[in-house]
Amino acid sequence: MRILMTGGTGFIGSLLCHHLGSKGARLVVLSRRPECVRDRCGLGVTAIRSFAQLDSSDTFDAVINLAGEPIIGPRWTDARKKILWDSRVTLTQSLVEYIGRARKKPKVLVSGSAVGYYGDRGDEVLDETSSPPSNGFGHRLCAAWEAAAQRAAEEGVRVCIVRTGLVLGPSGGLLARLLLPFRLGLGGRIGSGTQWMSWVHAQDYVALVAHLLDTPELSGVFNGTAPNPVTNREFTETLAGILRKPAILPMPAWLVRLALGREMSALLLGGQRVIPKRLVDAGFRFRFPVIEPALRDVLAHIPGLLPES
Repeated sequence: MRILMTGGTGFIGSLLCHHLGSKGARLVVLSRRPECVRDRCGLGVTAIRSFAQLDSSDTFDAVINLAGEPIIGPRWTDARKKILWDSRVTLTQSLVEYIGRARKKPKVLVSGSAVGYYGDRGDEVLDETSSPPSNGFGHRLCAAWEAAAQRAAEEGVRVCIVRTGLVLGPSGGLLARLLLPFRLGLGGRIGSGTQWMSWVHAQDYVALVAHLLDTPELSGVFNGTAPNPVTNREFTETLAGILRKPAILPMPAWLVRLALGREMSALLLGGQRVIPKRLVDAGFRFRFPVIEPALRDVLAHIPGLLPES
């Protein structure tokens, strides 16, 4: 299988590259820093800087679209919002334009999105049929990102959208940012701690993307989250318990808003109680459906982190 990928040098994308490469896939990765691709994605991966390096005679069996600047980072100024928009929506539009020019179309496009599509919904259980909010930058960004990808269906391409939650892995993501304060015994819940966190183990995320690539009857939107979301308080207490550290220093909501601004802080102070109904109904089996063994497995892969029994 020959695969074109965007976002291949990121935390999730690099894991996918190594997995798919180990299965014999031939990968071409679009990156603004092509010199980093081999180190991040594997020696056999071809790097390109722009779609202009591809012509209509290039053929791919599948396309995986995960590009996007980190959503948690600098404040969401107008300039930052444009960067986030261009790295997701505009790039996806360019990708679909390339697919439209290709003489032979890929069979499938798997494209990223996020559970932020649903907005802050309190305790409401959300599946792929749940209606979204009508406002909020996070929702608008995800909705436009998805709409851009869905245009590939007009070219006869099977399109799968993955609304991803918090991905737990040893080499990146939000968990990596949380580890230092927790290791120092300075961790704690964020805000009230009652907000829901929809998460997925990195191994399950890689497996579900591979499942979508290999299952021709599946298309449309899928929630890329484990079946058992947890509150921030439960996540915090579980992480601290595994590390055998206290979790008694909560981060007040006002401080989060001060540090991140009103809009971005909503990503941490709000939440979504998302379940992967369509994947479960399709027979996908999660290796890590529950938070405690998932976190324990991830932390076990970080040398010297877990206390000795």
